[in-house]
Amino acid sequence: MFNFTNFLKKIKLPFFANFEIYFDLGTSITKIAIKDKGVILREPTFLGYNSRIKDYSFTGTEAKTILGKTPDFIKIVRPIVSGVISDFDAEVYLLQKFLERSVYIYTGNRTIKPMMIGIVTVPPIATEIEQKAVREALLKIGMSQVFLVEKPLATAAGAGIDIFSHEPTLIADLGGGLVELSIVGSSGILSQKTLKNAGDQMNKVIFNYVYLKYGIILGEATCENLKINILNFENTEKIMVTRGKSLENGLPKSVKIKGSDVNEALRSNFNQIIDGIKELIESSPPEVVDELMQKGVILTGGLSRIPGIDKFFEEELKLSVQCSEKYEYTTINGLMKSTTNVEAFSKILIS
Repeated sequence: MFNFTNFLKKIKLPFFANFEIYFDLGTSITKIAIKDKGVILREPTFLGYNSRIKDYSFTGTEAKTILGKTPDFIKIVRPIVSGVISDFDAEVYLLQKFLERSVYIYTGNRTIKPMMIGIVTVPPIATEIEQKAVREALLKIGMSQVFLVEKPLATAAGAGIDIFSHEPTLIADLGGGLVELSIVGSSGILSQKTLKNAGDQMNKVIFNYVYLKYGIILGEATCENLKINILNFENTEKIMVTRGKSLENGLPKSVKIKGSDVNEALRSNFNQIIDGIKELIESSPPEVVDELMQKGVILTGGLSRIPGIDKFFEEELKLSVQCSEKYEYTTINGLMKSTTNVEAFSKILIS
């Protein structure tokens, strides 16, 4: 029987063409991209819930800006924890708002809207239920079809690695919610290790360190600013004047915090990451280890921007280490890159 709908889809007219939308649902940052247009949205994965009106009042950048400054009836919600959806309704609401700000700019004025296809990454540790939650969330915001890809494969592709090659590569994605250590090759993940002492956990470590050493209480945003602005693994001492609440009298108190303080606080976290990489290499077959020794390690994710981190890892691992240039967009760029060849792309989909 003649199928008119399929016939129309084959006609390459603008209003019948499929609209491929790419999602990188990060714990800290959500990124959305469109085929042939690139990344169109990059915003924090935060919402502000107003219990008086029982609805979400703030999303994205605005919600993160008011973190720690809201009245009791407004709660800041983080719908993704450790790379997976923890609050389904909040995530659906957030994604819907993000689509309105970005994707609908390109589709809103069309007489006949195109069929939107969602392509999204999920961490390797995500269970089938957690994968289904991601799929259902995208279907609920209007995607006609949803395809899931394991995040390390997309990240590796974005870092310039041929994920279909039989030469294994070790990539360390140092993100906000998870540290994902993966050896990829032959269109799959050969071995993988996930740590939860990532960027968000490091903020809590900085909070505890400053609390004990200087006797002041800092907000989460302030701890993150310390990590971003003064942490380094070079012989450069940076100082940042930080204001918090004094433990003695509860009044504002300013202290000078050094980069070496933050380094000392987080050294254990980074040592755990290095130990994780070593364990991953040690558990790999001899043939894989030989190639890894030649190719080294690729760092990506927000923490890879820390000055001197590549040299620090090289000294500890005795391997060559390089940082991905576009560390913020490595994963979503790899997601877009991997769909250029439909036949090859089908090999890395999660069924």
